[in-house]
Amino acid sequence: MSTEKTSGTQRDEHEVVNPEAAAAAVTAVDPRLLVREQGLAGYWGEFKRKMKAGELGSIPVVVGLILICVIFQSLNSAFLSAQNISDITVTMVGTGMISVGIVFVLLLGEIDLSVGSVSGASSALAAVLAVNQGMPEWLAVLLAVAAGAVIGAAHGFFFAVLGAPAFAVTLAGLLFWLGFMLKILGENGTINLDSDGLIGQLTTYFFADVAAAYGLALLVVAVFFVTSFLGNRRREAAGIPSRPLSDIVLRTVLLAVVSFAAAFMYNQYKGLPLATVIFLAFLIGTDFLLRRTAYGRKVFALGGSVEASRRAGINVTAIRISVFAIAGGFAAIGGLFLASKIASANQSAGTGDLLMNAIAAAVIGGTSLFGGRGRTWNALLGVLVIVSIQYGLQLESIAEPVKYMITAAVLLTTVVIDSVTRKTQKTAGRA
Repeated sequence: MSTEKTSGTQRDEHEVVNPEAAAAAVTAVDPRLLVREQGLAGYWGEFKRKMKAGELGSIPVVVGLILICVIFQSLNSAFLSAQNISDITVTMVGTGMISVGIVFVLLLGEIDLSVGSVSGASSALAAVLAVNQGMPEWLAVLLAVAAGAVIGAAHGFFFAVLGAPAFAVTLAGLLFWLGFMLKILGENGTINLDSDGLIGQLTTYFFADVAAAYGLALLVVAVFFVTSFLGNRRREAAGIPSRPLSDIVLRTVLLAVVSFAAAFMYNQYKGLPLATVIFLAFLIGTDFLLRRTAYGRKVFALGGSVEASRRAGINVTAIRISVFAIAGGFAAIGGLFLASKIASANQSAGTGDLLMNAIAAAVIGGTSLFGGRGRTWNALLGVLVIVSIQYGLQLESIAEPVKYMITAAVLLTTVVIDSVTRKTQKTAGRA
C-alpha cells in the first residue's frame, strides 16, 4: 500500500512541461482595457459596441436634460437665467441627498420606502433639540443625522437578519416614523428655525466673492487632471493599458468648460451656493466609496448575485445593514436641507411627492431597479431632470396635477428603457 513507488515519476511543481508553448503564451488582457490605449478611435468603437449591446448608461437622461433646457428656454427666456439655474441647483439638494441614499439601496436590487418619513422625523428631531431643548444647533444636526443612520440600520436588521422583505419593513417604517414626527412636533405641528442658524444657512448662504466659484472650478479641474495623470502613470508602471495623454487633456477641457460656465452663471446672481458645494462634496465622496474601495465592490457584487457574493466570502448581512444605514443617514441630511428651505420643521415634512421624487431621481438618472448597476452621480442627473421640469412648468403656470403626470411619464419612460436595456444585454450575453 506504500506510495513510494510513484515518487520517481513525480515532477517538481515548478517544472515547465511544455517550454515552447509557455514561451509563446501571452498574458490575457481584458479587451475593454485596450480601449484606453487606442485613444478616441477606441472609445468610438467601444461606444458603438455598447449601443448595440444596450449599455446606454446615462446617455438617455443627458439627452433628456438637454431637450428640457431647449424646450423650456424656447417657451420662456427666464428658464436659463442665472437666478433660475441657481434656484434649481439649491432646491434639488434636499431631494438629491435622499436620492443618493436610494442609489445604494437600489444597487442591491432592493427598495426603501421609509426615506421620506425618516427625513421628516430627523428634521423634526433636530428642530426639537435645537429650538425647544436649547441644544447647540451643530450638535442637534449631528444627532439627527446619526438617528437617521440608526433608523436605517434597524430597517436593515429586520431585512438582513430576520429575513423580512425590505418592501414591507420600510413601508412599516414609513408609517411609524411619520407618526413619530407628528408626535414630537406636538399640537402646534410647526417649529420655526433661525434663518441665520446652521440649518437655516444650508440653503440661504452664498459665497458672494466671485473668486469662490472660479476657485472651486479651478480646484475641481486641477484635481481631476492630476488624479487622472497620476493614475495613468501607475497603470503604465504596472504594465496595464492606460489612457493616452490626449484623452486626459480632452476630458479635462470638457470638465473645465462645464465648471467655469457654471461658475460664471452663479456669479451673475448671488454667487456660489453653499448647498451646491456640500452636495457635490457628498457626490464625489460616495462615488469614490463605491468605485474605489473594497466596500463599494462588495455592494456591486451583492447586487449582481447574493449567492455568488456569499460564496466569495462577503458578509452579506453586514453589507445589507450598512447600505440601509447609509440610506437613512442621507435621508436625514436631505431632511435638514428641506427644512432649511422653508426655515421650519412641520407636519408636511417628508410627505407629498418627496418619496416618489427621490426614488424617481435615482432611476431616471440611470440606476437600475434590478440592482448591480448605477452611480451616485445618477442622483444628480435625475434630480436635475425632475426639478428642471418642475421649475419649467412653474414658469409657464402649469397646474400641479400636470406636473405629477409629466414626472410620472418621465419615470415610466426611464423604467421601460431600463427593462429594454436589460433584455438587449441578455440577448448580447452581457447581462
